[in-house]
Amino acid sequence: MSVLSDRAVELFFEGFNCSQAVLGSFCEKYGMEQEKAFALATGLGGGIRCGEACGSVTGGVLVVGLKYGNSNQQQGNSKALCYEKTTEFINKFRERKGSIVCRDLLGYDIGKKEEMAQAAEKGIFKEICPIMIREAVEILEELNY
Repeated sequence: MSVLSDRAVELFFEGFNCSQAVLGSFCEKYGMEQEKAFALATGLGGGIRCGEACGSVTGGVLVVGLKYGNSNQQQGNSKALCYEKTTEFINKFRERKGSIVCRDLLGYDIGKKEEMAQAAEKGIFKEICPIMIREAVEILEELNY
């Protein structure tokens, strides 16, 4: 456990989604206002709102982009480096959790209203999401973000 992973989990319990919590715990280090980070990551929660890529993973990918992404065409191979670093992060997450897919991690397809309701009723989000958030943040820290 780390200060950043603790903060990310706190953000989740304050009402931010997984993607917002992960990005929000790193954004200021890379010059992005937390308010902008939360806005940017809003639509990524819940596996991009359909149970696909876990919000903790998409938030992590945004952190990778803040550090390695290219913002103009004169930055040479920064796009290739960012892709490499993104793959590295995703592979580590997949190794540790078995998947990067929200519905696989939760055991519910939250892209379906009835399964979303079941997951919420059973407290799955409060149980599983903090684990995924913490894992994503700790992987990023291990990779020196």
